[in-house]
Amino acid sequence: MDIRFTKEQEAIREGVKQVCDGFDDKYWSACDTEKRFPFEFHRAMADNGWLGITMPEEYGGANLGVTEAAIMMHEVSSSAGGYSAASALHLNLFGPHAVVVFGTPEQKERMLTPLIQGTDRACFGVTEPDAGLDTTSIKTFATKVPGGYRVTGRKIWTSSGQVANKIILLTRTTLKEDCRKPTDGMTLFYTDLDKSKIEVRRIPKMGRNAVDSNATFIDDYFIPDSDRIGEEGKGFHYILHSLNPERILVGVEAVGLGRGALARAAQYARERKVFGRLIGQNQGIQHPLAENWTYLESAFWMIMRAANLYDNNMPCGAEANAGKFLGGRAAFDACTRAVMTHGGMGYSTEYQVERLFRESILLRIAPITEQLILSFIAEKVLDLPKSY
Repeated sequence: MDIRFTKEQEAIREGVKQVCDGFDDKYWSACDTEKRFPFEFHRAMADNGWLGITMPEEYGGANLGVTEAAIMMHEVSSSAGGYSAASALHLNLFGPHAVVVFGTPEQKERMLTPLIQGTDRACFGVTEPDAGLDTTSIKTFATKVPGGYRVTGRKIWTSSGQVANKIILLTRTTLKEDCRKPTDGMTLFYTDLDKSKIEVRRIPKMGRNAVDSNATFIDDYFIPDSDRIGEEGKGFHYILHSLNPERILVGVEAVGLGRGALARAAQYARERKVFGRLIGQNQGIQHPLAENWTYLESAFWMIMRAANLYDNNMPCGAEANAGKFLGGRAAFDACTRAVMTHGGMGYSTEYQVERLFRESILLRIAPITEQLILSFIAEKVLDLPKSY
């Protein structure tokens, strides 16, 4: 089995790195402190063609696989931007997948081309305050009216809603209690995020402050029929097509974040002297960092296996979820160790590791918790009874 990257994949890595290297610690610290979206970085990635890496060529994309997208996003998150840099981009890679698969030719042209060009920015409106990860219990409702739908409801943790002009919105069009199955009766839209009619309220949070998170309030908002993706009532099944790619990309972004933090810790250990010797000579410093490397490396290759399975149309749910689990844990541990290696200076903003540490905890929580991943693997892999 050959698990080396091809020359084309190495070229992707180098090309993405070249763009990312143009945005240093000072830039990302400012974005984090000022809670400002990295518009310049987003623009640079669009101008170099990276926002369409998984999109069809006829709309300006590269039509490459999730494997290549994972290589790209690993390079992004291991750069100075960390998970904020990745979060500014990754919705482009998995969010519109339902449009790619189920959209009409007119919708694909209208919706995908501006995303690839970077002139549109989209957010994801699925999670709700009272539903959480139980997506079948969402209450945002779209009522059919002539020419479209009237939508009322509330979403939460809508990333980049402050800067987005489009929203991928999952609603109910049939009440859950009236459906044969809980997953029936949901409808997916890709539509304008008109902030003169929709309230998007920023949520103060611990980290990843360059990319906003929001509570979104929708009250009798009209969406035209032309913005509905696929059939009415099939929306839940459509978003399932993007879940494994999402797990893969978030997992590999976690690994990149952890590797970036580990590189900073190792560099500091090579330079910092205490009691007349480099702290990197001490096994008490060496061994934890080496252990972090082993966990990050194992997580990376689990994720790349999942990506390869997905690109070859093979089942990958267990591998994608396991990769996200391992990547999140390994990133959090590496970022924590990076702070500890820096000692008191790790608590300062100067060496950046505190920023990466604040971002790392998110990757153990979102977009799916560790507990649900373990429940999935217990049921689907180990054939244990469903626990929830």
